Amino acid sequence: MSKRSYNIAVIPGDGTGPEVVHEGIKVMDTAAARFGFKLNYQHFDFGGDRYLRTGEILPDSALAEFRKFDSIFLGAIGHPQVKPGILEVGILLKSRFALDQYINLRPVKLYPGVETPLKDKGPEDIDFVVVRENTGGIYTGVGGAVQVGTPYEVATQVMVYSRPIVDRCIRYAYEYTRKRNRKKMLTLVHKCNVLTYAGDLWVRAHKEMGDAEFPDIKQDYNHVDACNMWFVKSPEYYDVIVTENLFGDIITDLGAIIQGGLGIAAGGNINPQGVSMFEPMGGSAPKYTGKNVINPLAAICAGGMMLETLGEEEAAKSIDSSVTGVLASGRIKSLAAGRMGMGTREVGDLVAKGV
Repeated sequence: MSKRSYNIAVIPGDGTGPEVVHEGIKVMDTAAARFGFKLNYQHFDFGGDRYLRTGEILPDSALAEFRKFDSIFLGAIGHPQVKPGILEVGILLKSRFALDQYINLRPVKLYPGVETPLKDKGPEDIDFVVVRENTGGIYTGVGGAVQVGTPYEVATQVMVYSRPIVDRCIRYAYEYTRKRNRKKMLTLVHKCNVLTYAGDLWVRAHKEMGDAEFPDIKQDYNHVDACNMWFVKSPEYYDVIVTENLFGDIITDLGAIIQGGLGIAAGGNINPQGVSMFEPMGGSAPKYTGKNVINPLAAICAGGMMLETLGEEEAAKSIDSSVTGVLASGRIKSLAAGRMGMGTREVGDLVAKGV
């Protein structure tokens, strides 16, 4: 079989980002060698250090270059000497919008050997996926402020959605539910009893598409506040969740905690027809930089997600299986930085060995 080849843009980013990216690449390269394809990497230094040195965040020329790649692998963004929001908006949000990465895909999976704060819940109970609309809603910044600094200040920020934006997200979620082939249930999460216009649009789109094109998928609905309660009480209920941008941002953080924390949470910003970007959900953790103590598992899992999205599904399954085996072995004592019982590089070596 002829070898397949993929060009990957790598943004190691800030703090411990380069360390976890290194381990992610180590594991992906091992999988590539085993399954007969090639990954070609080009590194970019966008992040806090470059911003402090040059004043540049993410130029449009970089976005044009990113469009030439098959995928993007990101470490972490966030620098203690840069005001919060500058890098996040200037790099993460700018990339998502410019590259139209309209799906944020967040698996919520409890691996064996990982502690969850939920009493009496295990890996068989916590295994679902959140499909978050990633380029619309309140985050588009439609709104404004008047009379700022006076007692009469007014600020607005509007949840804006068009039918095409909603439809493409819901279609992706239905197709993902069918492919996942677990409970074959798609739960829409919104707040349609209060957000009557935007909520009604999502509810109708969910039902109409499901009835017409996905009769094999059970349709389900939760208000977002109820969803938060059920995540804690009965996470085993869920299969795939689809939701709008703001609600998805909130519930996926809750999902990260019930799967054991940000040290194991990975996500993808996906454009199914274009260039997607994959990253660990944890921050840059600058106080641990260069100490070989940060947990690389979320970055390794993000690499696995990237390979799956590129079509290398067997390689992705092998990475997930290795992560499962390493965690089930009990050799990693904790997911917390400095308490794993081994170093960052050792964890990467263990997972790579099992791929």
